[in-house]
Amino acid sequence: MSNPKFALPGKTILITGATGGIGAACARALVTAGANVALVDLNPAPLEALANDLGPHQTLAITADVTDRDSMEEAVARTVHRFGALDVSFANAGIAAASPTTIRATKEEEFERIIEVDLLGVWRTVRASLPAIAQSNGHVLVTSSIYAFFNGMLNAPYAMSKAGVEMFGRALRAEMAGTGVTAGVLYPGWVATPIIEASFGNPVTEEIIRLAYPKALRQPIAPERIAQAVVKGMESRSTRIMCPRRWTPISAARGTLNVLTGAAIDRHTRIHRLVRELDK
Repeated sequence: MSNPKFALPGKTILITGATGGIGAACARALVTAGANVALVDLNPAPLEALANDLGPHQTLAITADVTDRDSMEEAVARTVHRFGALDVSFANAGIAAASPTTIRATKEEEFERIIEVDLLGVWRTVRASLPAIAQSNGHVLVTSSIYAFFNGMLNAPYAMSKAGVEMFGRALRAEMAGTGVTAGVLYPGWVATPIIEASFGNPVTEEIIRLAYPKALRQPIAPERIAQAVVKGMESRSTRIMCPRRWTPISAARGTLNVLTGAAIDRHTRIHRLVRELDK
């Protein structure tokens, strides 16, 4: 069964993590493209501010918790009641550690909370959305990261969650093939949002990034670039959306590069000393 491409005008898209940098930029781009957008986030004040900024006709602000299945089912029900259908579920909510740290030094509560939001939050969002998505022959988009295939040192709970999200999206697309429902995975590189400030504002991790990454990969991009890629990806029901595209060959060669970069880090004594500074 072929899957027709989406013409976004009139479509309804639910976005979790809607007030974050990527979520808000995508909401703006999708409203501009003519879609209706259900904005889902935990904090009501910024949520209402974003909805008011985008205008009442194409938006619905919903305060909900992605780690709570009942909360997400209610968000989906409210979206369908308001707009008549749900065409795309964009499971985008995510958090990271307050500051980079090692697995040994991380706080147990923080480690598990990140996985709860970034991985299980995606599962609960998609699970609640699938019945409505199936009715509309719609599309599911899940936000992974370049950390799905690049070493997640000093950011392990985030990286392991994003690797899990990648496989979740791939499995979902394969399982739904032939039904009219499609799924895709979004892989943002480093994006200029608050979630990366802990790494790029820390002199230790800044030096590790400089030592471990080629210069071409170190520059964060604006969330609006992600939003442009998301609009195009939704319209074509893309299997994967890689942005910026300079990460594409690294993803394609991940098997070889993981071995080589792992071996390089094993031998890099300066990186070892820097990591020990965070291993406290």
